[in-house]
Amino acid sequence: MPTSADELTRSLLTLYPALRSLPAGQLAALCPPGAVRSVPAGAQLFSERQDCLGFPLLLAGTIKVVKNTVGGREMLLYRVEPGGSCIISSSCLLGHTPYTARGVAETPLSLLVLPTAAFASLVASNPTFRDFVFHLFAERIAELMELVEEVAFHRLDQRLAKLLLGKGEAIRATHQALAEELGSVREIVSRLLKGFAVQGLVRLGREQIVIIDRAGLQQLATSNR
Repeated sequence: MPTSADELTRSLLTLYPALRSLPAGQLAALCPPGAVRSVPAGAQLFSERQDCLGFPLLLAGTIKVVKNTVGGREMLLYRVEPGGSCIISSSCLLGHTPYTARGVAETPLSLLVLPTAAFASLVASNPTFRDFVFHLFAERIAELMELVEEVAFHRLDQRLAKLLLGKGEAIRATHQALAEELGSVREIVSRLLKGFAVQGLVRLGREQIVIIDRAGLQQLATSNR
């Protein structure tokens, strides 16, 4: 975490180049002493139907944004990493509406939260910052449309195979965590993984999955049967 105002400013400008267009005084006003928050892993940053708290600028760590189903399951919508931000937050700020999803610190976080008034002022007066916000919207909407397509038109075993392929050869993850990413339940994901193991596609260990047959897993992920 940045330990001085100068370090915070350098870190912000590196991760968020859109802020470089701000006058020095305005930038300093966004980064007063003590403005950076440290948040432990697992902490909830915001919840559904809660009023928006501001626009997060993430300096370190990962935030996962999830939606709860009526049955109590979780579906991962997207992750926020340093240099990005949360379109749920920006849409709530722009539309003056409560949060429509839940944000959780997936790892320990270091972040700066722009107050509502500061965010509104930047969007109204700074074209570079406004472009940054709407570029984020475009990227996230494309990702969410892809997620909708995956859920609507692909089988769960295909989606699980694709998810594993995107995580490397040796995957450190619980079955519950994979189920949350897929919007499913642990029991179904565990059953599918055991099937993958029987087929010789993966080897299962304690909170670890090793891909043995990447080509076979790829064929399953793209199968139309």
